[in-house]
Amino acid sequence: MPTDPAVSLDDAVVRFVENFALALTEAGMPRMPSRVFAAVLASPEGSLTSQDLTEILRISPAAVSGAVRYLGQVGLVRRERRPGERRDRFMVRSEYWYEVITKQDNRYQAMLGDLAEGVEALGADTPAGRRVRDTHDFFAFLAEEMPRIVERWRAVREAE
Repeated sequence: MPTDPAVSLDDAVVRFVENFALALTEAGMPRMPSRVFAAVLASPEGSLTSQDLTEILRISPAAVSGAVRYLGQVGLVRRERRPGERRDRFMVRSEYWYEVITKQDNRYQAMLGDLAEGVEALGADTPAGRRVRDTHDFFAFLAEEMPRIVERWRAVREAE
């Protein structure tokens, strides 16, 4: 078990971590980052050290390193060092889903120009052009709606 006595995950929590990680993996997140994110999310303080993750998930330090690098890049965890500690802790970012969704929204915006060029190159009346146009329209819809959804979610959270 982890070296930090505050970090103790019982069997039911470990099952949750593995099941949620599997769901994240099936949704498109790489397997190891899914497991690391689920473990950090389920930890008592919302943070774990690399050693804690190695012990909880029974994975190598290299696997932890790659996973936290990925999670940091997509904005799901951040690295922190507490005063007097020698080890970094990986923490779930506050409002992590908002940040991920916002980054996705930026990606949708970036793809719209490419998709519009694709429609023009393929011809709007061709089968391929219609498929690309449908894709364009879907991402345009997401880009328009996602900020509204996030804003509504924030309003719900503030009302609680």
